[in-house]
Amino acid sequence: MGNERFDPARYDGVRYEHLTPDIVNIAMARPQVRNAQDMQMTYALNAAFDRAAHDDAVKVIVLSGDGPHFSAGHDMGGDSGMTWRNFPTVGTWAGFDAKGVEGLYGREKEIYLEMCERWRNLPKPVIAAVQGNCIAGGLMLAWCCDIIVATEDAQFKDPTLEFGVSGVEYFMHPWELGTRKAKEWLLTSDWLSAQEAQVCGMVNRVVPKGELMAQTLAMAQRIARKGSFVAKAAKEAVNHAQDVMGRRNAMQHAFGLHHLSHNHNRLQWGVLIDPMGVSPVLREKIRVRFNLPPFETMAAAEPKP
Repeated sequence: MGNERFDPARYDGVRYEHLTPDIVNIAMARPQVRNAQDMQMTYALNAAFDRAAHDDAVKVIVLSGDGPHFSAGHDMGGDSGMTWRNFPTVGTWAGFDAKGVEGLYGREKEIYLEMCERWRNLPKPVIAAVQGNCIAGGLMLAWCCDIIVATEDAQFKDPTLEFGVSGVEYFMHPWELGTRKAKEWLLTSDWLSAQEAQVCGMVNRVVPKGELMAQTLAMAQRIARKGSFVAKAAKEAVNHAQDVMGRRNAMQHAFGLHHLSHNHNRLQWGVLIDPMGVSPVLREKIRVRFNLPPFETMAAAEPKP
């Protein structure tokens, strides 16, 4: 696409719709790739959230995903030839083309860490409606929301340790699950059921599969009856309480470790992840995409200094 600017109004991977005059549903609409997030989806979601935030008639926002799954996380297929130049930069961290760690750190800070933080701090209440699989980057989207309603078959996973990375960029694990469960979940890379996530406090309600949007809407309507200012104030008060307990500082530290992991892998394998931890099919896709020699040959050699 060259340097053509991205227009979220022409992008069909995110749908913006009114469920009622004061409740908006922002739907990820890429079911063919399980709502995997590329840069187009990220900036389209940001535009949709801004639209809802700036519309005084909107009191509650719902975030949902079309198809059988909420989100498979970051799109491993790339960004359809687009680069950061195609998108309106939201943050102030620049140098996306800089050498060494600077460029990658800046890009991931923009499109993952700070974008999620921005959405988390939207003044209006946001409810995530989660069904099926919610993986890695999908967790980040759900965690940005104030309330999570999940279907009985929903399940959650952060497989980043299998990729040789210490956790997703928006590292909410201990705040969502508690420290011991967060450690177990990360270190085993197991699935977490909706029921277990509810016990841990990460999920608010578990509902039958066919009732997800109906029950989410019913909750949104109850919230929408509150005054808009008191709803904003209550949300900000709880977010602030979490932040003064150290959440923001802890997340910055985890983001640094995330990038230390990336660069450890780059030194050893020539790519940002450990290809030996993923399935053979995905390993081969990574090798072909980055035009690398067989990883098995590299594994037998000494790591690069």
